[in-house]
Amino acid sequence: MTTRRVRARRGEGLLLREEILRAAEDLLAESGTEDALTLRAVALRAGVSTPSVYLHFADKEALVEAVCMRVWHELGRLFSENLEGDPLLALGRCARAYARFALDHPVQYRVLMMRPSTGPDVPPAAAECFRHMVNAVSACVQTRVFEGDPEELALGLWSAVHGCVSLLIAQPSFPWPRDREALIDHIVRIAGFGTALYSRLPQALPPSAELAAGLDDFGVRLSRGAGPRGDANQPSP
Repeated sequence: MTTRRVRARRGEGLLLREEILRAAEDLLAESGTEDALTLRAVALRAGVSTPSVYLHFADKEALVEAVCMRVWHELGRLFSENLEGDPLLALGRCARAYARFALDHPVQYRVLMMRPSTGPDVPPAAAECFRHMVNAVSACVQTRVFEGDPEELALGLWSAVHGCVSLLIAQPSFPWPRDREALIDHIVRIAGFGTALYSRLPQALPPSAELAAGLDDFGVRLSRGAGPRGDANQPSP
């Protein structure tokens, strides 16, 4: 039985807001869908009246977004933890961490990143994701493994990883490979190496056979130049 909470005293507004958010988080974890987060259900779980919820959240959309944003700080932490070392390898680690984060929090990711924006401004979650990606890409531009504008390059890389995880979340019944990590690794490598090569491609590409031969030679030279440090065995971008 849910115990009705007594009226909050002056200065307890922030505490009440936190209790409401915790109750909403519990409902989200139990149900696996934002549909369960009605203001009435959340109020009942928190032991407050529905009008008390309205004092802190204008509507259900505001409540759902606030609940989902509570996990978003973890994404920044994951990027920070993976930025050390070689910039291209670090970018690959960050991209994989981003994908795992999205798949570990599918409801929150769907709410914050897969629905149309309700206002004219960039949603805070999207802005934060993009900032993290730009920071990782900028280091690659500084070392010239990438050439071009960091923001434009980051948009391409972000789109590739977001597309991968969005499909995995939205189409779980599709016959995906059993090894989800291998699929993510495949997409990250394509995006990373593709970005490194793209800015160096000539305007007019040679015929396919000639291009294939050149790429074969490029791959051989990269393998021979891996050196004794073991870089070739590290997770690549």
